Amino acid sequence: MLGRTANGLFWMFRNLERAENTARLLDAGLRMAVTRDIATAEDEWRSVIAASGLKWAYEAEHDGYTGHQVWNFILREKANPSSVLAMMEHVRTNARGVRTAITAELWEVVNESWMQIKDALARPVSQGSVGEIVAMVRRAGTLAHGAMAGTLLRNESFHFARAGTYVERADSVARILDLKYFLLLPSLSYVGSSLDKGQWDNVLRSVSGDSAYRWLHAGQIDARGIVEFLVLDERFPRSLAFCHSALRDELAALARIHGREGECNALMREADMRMADLTTEMIFEQGLHEFLLGFMAANSGIAAAIAEDYRFVR
Repeated sequence: MLGRTANGLFWMFRNLERAENTARLLDAGLRMAVTRDIATAEDEWRSVIAASGLKWAYEAEHDGYTGHQVWNFILREKANPSSVLAMMEHVRTNARGVRTAITAELWEVVNESWMQIKDALARPVSQGSVGEIVAMVRRAGTLAHGAMAGTLLRNESFHFARAGTYVERADSVARILDLKYFLLLPSLSYVGSSLDKGQWDNVLRSVSGDSAYRWLHAGQIDARGIVEFLVLDERFPRSLAFCHSALRDELAALARIHGREGECNALMREADMRMADLTTEMIFEQGLHEFLLGFMAANSGIAAAIAEDYRFVR
């Protein structure tokens, strides 16, 4: 497979996953903000912007953190190159560039989703429309993953697409979890309070893990339980452990197809050693922030090695 095609598949699904994750984060922020007073609501919107990695870009355009400004900046503003609209356009552009490597069903899903989202974001978004657009973006991801799983050969195309998905998903969950300790919680005095529990619930909603967590833990909102769930529980498809395991499988499959392993496989084994026998107690002993920084750095290194090993061309 040409490096340009591999790159297109990898980034098609990275951008799709990033758009979905951004939509989930925005939806969770809106749920929290509408139940707060004005000052606290601004803190919620500030945390959404920070978790999206858009602080500097946003503050270059806006002075305050009102909901209308934030969700429009995240969803559609041209000043934001990482808006949901821009990411979905990248998904469609990459899909068009790899038409010969994907099925007609997958292309149709991506193209139709892009046209629908583009039309919905052609004008400023009101509060009443945010939920509809979030649902539209999430549905686009669900349909694209379904079309891929149901129609694509288990060849290089499939494995590069899945690798892009899990690299991006792991990075997103790690960033959101890391942010909890630094922006969502105003002070250590809030630990264990109703605000603390509300913010942890917000983290779960941001990764669509609230229903699964409550089912497993009988609704008990506990910081250590949530960290264990989002980091170590391989049953949850958005946990770091699940993403890590899935990425390992995709890279191993690519190595078998190419008849050789690359640097990305070696880095994956190093990451395996760091995750082996890891417990929640060990994570907190090391420091959650420090652990997550290390995880994100390793994840980024693996992504860069994939691009190098398979000669990605943009």
